[in-house]
Amino acid sequence: MRVFVTGATGYIGSPLVRELLGAGHTVVGLTRSEAGVAALTAAGAEARFGALDDFDGLHRAAADADGVIHLAFNADRDFSNFANALSTDLRAIETMGATLEGSGRPFVTTAHLNDQASQDAAIALAQRGVRTAIATLSPSVHGEGDRHGFVPRLITIARTKGVSAYIGDGSNRWPAVYRLDAAHLYRLALEAAPAGSRLDGVGDEGVPLRDIATVIGKRLNVPVVSITSDEASGHFGPLATIVAFDHPRSSVRTQELLGWRPVGPGLIADLEQGHYFDQ
Repeated sequence: MRVFVTGATGYIGSPLVRELLGAGHTVVGLTRSEAGVAALTAAGAEARFGALDDFDGLHRAAADADGVIHLAFNADRDFSNFANALSTDLRAIETMGATLEGSGRPFVTTAHLNDQASQDAAIALAQRGVRTAIATLSPSVHGEGDRHGFVPRLITIARTKGVSAYIGDGSNRWPAVYRLDAAHLYRLALEAAPAGSRLDGVGDEGVPLRDIATVIGKRLNVPVVSITSDEASGHFGPLATIVAFDHPRSSVRTQELLGWRPVGPGLIADLEQGHYFDQ
């Protein structure tokens, strides 16, 4: 299959490109940098220079592909442009989806926070002859190279505050998935997910925040402490609401549907390897 991948040089996109090539697919990756072009070429993929808001370019790339995997999401690290990122994502899905309409070709996209309009647009394509699938990944997609996810932010906060904290008894749970397992899920979705599928990218169904804080404290050699809900905003800043969530999730149905099996290390085992703490 000739596969067009947005976000092809990103944290998940990079191993996904290798996964697709290893399975015999041809990959065309979208990139907006010369370094990205070099990385894709070195991996054995084709590079398409452009940006996510180049909608004419997205149309042409999708028209030339047997399938599309949409990973790119142009939110800044501080989420200051989040509304604009949601708007761009919706237009990108609408553009590529319209290009694939009536073809039966696969279109795999990613669910993001507060992107219901994009998800609705993607699912609607299933009624218009596009084999769409939406992957909802865990809040923590972990592994080497994770520099901007939730766990690195917790580590930065612990370094800055001098303590590794959890809220209350710390029993609230985070689902997590290993980076390479997530990449494998996208390939299987491209190849076999039925139209209109919603997929759960979950390895660990729920890791207690207390356990995460404990490993961070041990690795940084700082105290591990419980704080109250009232203290959470002062300690965690904008991350406080997310840190307080208790949202265990299961991927049993996704595993049954696609034969996907998470095989990478769990979040705690990955943290214990130490690479998250290399400065």
